[in-house]
Amino acid sequence: MRAVKKSVRASGRGRAAGQQLVVLPEDGMAPLLSAIRAARESILVKMFLFTEPRLIRALAAARKRGVTVRVMLNPARRSGESDNDDAKRRLRAANVAVKDTHPAFDVSHEKSMVVDGAIAFVESHNWAPKNFGETRDYAVITRNPEEIDEVREGFEADWSRSDFGSGDRRLIWCRGNGRERIARFIDSAREYLYLQNERYQDPTIIERLVAAHTRGVKVHVMSLPPHALKENKLLEGVSGLRVMADTGIKIHKLKGLHLHAKMLLADGKRAIVGSMNIAPGSFDSRRELAIETEDRAVIRRLERTFRQDWKNSHRIDLSDEGIRADLEKHGIQAESSVSVIAPKKRETKRTPIAKKPKT
Repeated sequence: MRAVKKSVRASGRGRAAGQQLVVLPEDGMAPLLSAIRAARESILVKMFLFTEPRLIRALAAARKRGVTVRVMLNPARRSGESDNDDAKRRLRAANVAVKDTHPAFDVSHEKSMVVDGAIAFVESHNWAPKNFGETRDYAVITRNPEEIDEVREGFEADWSRSDFGSGDRRLIWCRGNGRERIARFIDSAREYLYLQNERYQDPTIIERLVAAHTRGVKVHVMSLPPHALKENKLLEGVSGLRVMADTGIKIHKLKGLHLHAKMLLADGKRAIVGSMNIAPGSFDSRRELAIETEDRAVIRRLERTFRQDWKNSHRIDLSDEGIRADLEKHGIQAESSVSVIAPKKRETKRTPIAKKPKT
């Protein structure tokens, strides 16, 4: 915890003073483990996917030394698949209070933690082994009292199954102010916008990005390639990317790491980091959380990381042939969607021209 305190004090002044950036996989689990091990009174965790054994053991150890630990876990994906059963069993065996997330949401995709009411983590990453070694992800650690209180209030509302008015808030919440805040963030960009997100499917946000590009803002977008999208997301995902690419926006895929981050950076001055994809489901039916920051140290590191990732990326080929080749290369059969996105070219038989008889 001392290391966290030192970094936060050095993170800059102003509206977002008291923030620190975690970059994955570079920073690993150390910031989370440090905060959990330093907890003296309480830990609140809300998580979409929790399968990392070291973090399960750290929470169990905190409970054993008398810390009140409460954990809310998403009960199942929309497919019905449940990933968190083992974590629930092990945490309950350690006398940790565990609940499913609020049933009012189709999915609770938020990733957050509050420790002792004094520090909060707002994350793009799950608490799963691959997120600490194989994915590009971010988290913002905040000591801002207003931000911490909001994360805590959101947790308590979901824990008690009560309403949480998330419209007029400092943080960015879904359902609530998410689409409006991200649209406003894009509209206010003057020089450049850098984005990292898995999916770009929301028409309102895509329109705002196109409008930004049209007024002269440099827009660089990093996305998952077609083969990394689920079949039921392929049509929307590729269509959104094509709309942007057709206007001249550069669309790239990251090499070496799986892109799981949800990040927007504007003009080297402001950024948003959180859990939400650029998709209607994230804005309209899921519980999501993001944080907007102007912290200079956070912004500098985000920009440095993005620029390095951009250098280590390739343009996504969104032509019919490119999409088919990408899917076939990875052995993916998604013909129902591909036939709409990238229809096969029909071969037309040429009728031979009859030779004129010699006279």
